Amino acid sequence: MTTTTSAPPAPVSATTPTVPSAELVHRPGRWIDNWNAENPTQWAGGGKSIASRNLKWSIFAEFLGFVIWQLWSIVVVQLPNAGFTFDTGQIFWLISIPTLVGATMRFPYTFLVPKFGGRNWTIISAGLLLIPSIGLGIAVGNPDTPFPVMLLIAALAGLGGGNFASSMSNITYFYPQSQKGYALGLNAAGGNLGAAVAQLVVPIVITLGALGTLNLPLAGFFWVPFILLAMFGAWKYMDNLSSAKADFAGSIAAVKEPHLWIMAFLYIGTFGSFIGFASVFPKLIADQFPDYSSFQVVSASLSLAFLGALTGSLARPFGGRLADRFGGALVTVFAFGVMAVGAVLVNLVLPLGSFWLFLVTFLLIFVATGVGNGSTYRMIPSVFAAKSGVTDAHRESGDVGTQRKTAAALGLISAIGAYGGFVIPQVLGFSKTSTGDYSSAIFAFAGAYVVMMAVTAFVYLRRGSSVAGHRI
Repeated sequence: MTTTTSAPPAPVSATTPTVPSAELVHRPGRWIDNWNAENPTQWAGGGKSIASRNLKWSIFAEFLGFVIWQLWSIVVVQLPNAGFTFDTGQIFWLISIPTLVGATMRFPYTFLVPKFGGRNWTIISAGLLLIPSIGLGIAVGNPDTPFPVMLLIAALAGLGGGNFASSMSNITYFYPQSQKGYALGLNAAGGNLGAAVAQLVVPIVITLGALGTLNLPLAGFFWVPFILLAMFGAWKYMDNLSSAKADFAGSIAAVKEPHLWIMAFLYIGTFGSFIGFASVFPKLIADQFPDYSSFQVVSASLSLAFLGALTGSLARPFGGRLADRFGGALVTVFAFGVMAVGAVLVNLVLPLGSFWLFLVTFLLIFVATGVGNGSTYRMIPSVFAAKSGVTDAHRESGDVGTQRKTAAALGLISAIGAYGGFVIPQVLGFSKTSTGDYSSAIFAFAGAYVVMMAVTAFVYLRRGSSVAGHRI
């Protein structure tokens, strides 16, 4: 049976946008018609609670996506202890191939929320995570597993990376423009936290069982019940919005917008750096400071590498919040500056042989990537709103066509940006095999961040730019 939720018309004032009042129509299959987050009466009359409920389960499902996506970053460090004899090049391919596939999967995932519905696609995408988690558990249990098979299973972990695009595209429809920064930042941070949790929990889980033995298959099998819980939660509590329609025409229009490519370049620097450094951080610590790469805690190897992904994840919603208040471009410029300084400091402390100085300086980079993730993602809706001709792009989201173009752009930019997570491990691996250390790669990253900082300032903060005056 169809039910409706109605409320009296919202008062119109000089600061309240005139938005048609509409009743929310709830249909079977948890479909909702007439959703309009910009309608203050609809938002206060139940819309906010609906958005919050969907956000919570979206975070949990995306969190597990990041867990599966990043499992190999910590598993590869343990492969020699399990009897595998892969060389350095093969190890870096196992680290980076999930990111390459995950970035590529974000392109189709962007369009699947409108096709299936946010709730329905969350159930499906969470279920797909069972394939790489179970596959990993089987493969690492046998040291004779050929490298091509291991590489294929690692590539399937990229399915978890695709979840980000569909989740973010879905959540952007649930929140008004004025709250998108914090909502998207929280959704992304909850997902990004999966990388940290994977690197914290897996070293403990794989020691469960007989004392002193390594039970590496548990790195994959452990997450199966949580994936099933996410599927149930999405089925029971999430909703599909009939207004969520990012068609191919809108995506083509977004691709033709030069600002999409500028923002994608910036997102390579922020999110690409976060996921790239997060995936390779356990390997960096193990190579540079083998005595500090783990602590023995009740016979469990507790990797300190999780601190990088943890700090970056926790910093992301603050980046969105700061962008809501001061504008995303200003916050992004600051973030790139800190990332550049942090990279230089890492290279300066490496010759000192101090693990704790190395850790602190690298955590500075992770914090800056998290803040930059939140601020650059907050810039995207504002940029497209500004190009649509609204008066205040920082607070107005534009018409339905602009919102659909924005949703498509969010997915496309998240996909392009994620390729940075593939490039960083590959560049570090090349530096290690060709020069014997990582310093040349890290200096190159510092130079790239300076360039990205300059691009952000020139395009979005310079007086006379096409989006000047919108507090992008």
